Amino acid sequence: MIIRRLEEKDARAVSELIITTIRISNVGDYPADLMEELVKTQTAEHVLERASWTHFYVAEEDGMIIGCGAIGPYWGKEDESSLFSIFVHPDSQGKGVGRAIVETLEKDAFALRARRIEIPASITGLPFYQKMGYSFKNGNDQIDEEQLYRLEKIRF
Repeated sequence: MIIRRLEEKDARAVSELIITTIRISNVGDYPADLMEELVKTQTAEHVLERASWTHFYVAEEDGMIIGCGAIGPYWGKEDESSLFSIFVHPDSQGKGVGRAIVETLEKDAFALRARRIEIPASITGLPFYQKMGYSFKNGNDQIDEEQLYRLEKIRF
């Protein structure tokens, strides 16, 4: 497996990866109609738009994109960053792909400058991010209006 920066030609495959993961992995924790609304937004154009202001990475194995993730500034702040769009294909989950993506993101320039990294975590992803050292922001363990947990890691 290699992890590299997203290239424009990857956008459609990343979109398909995200949609597949939502439909298979996330639908167990959320209503199907809510997931289908989310799927509509996960276009190749959306991936490229996000990549225009973040550092977006893909995990590739045997020429196939099996995971993705991005890091960018948290509301434009210099000392805070946020993780976005972390997805691993259902067939590749539990094999260290997600861990490798997060570790790559945490070594990125946006992470190295940040004293705090935040991630909006799905119900599905919560246990994974907790294993990666993220905890509830301000101790709030409740889901927000977007049906996400707000997690953070304080770096120093």
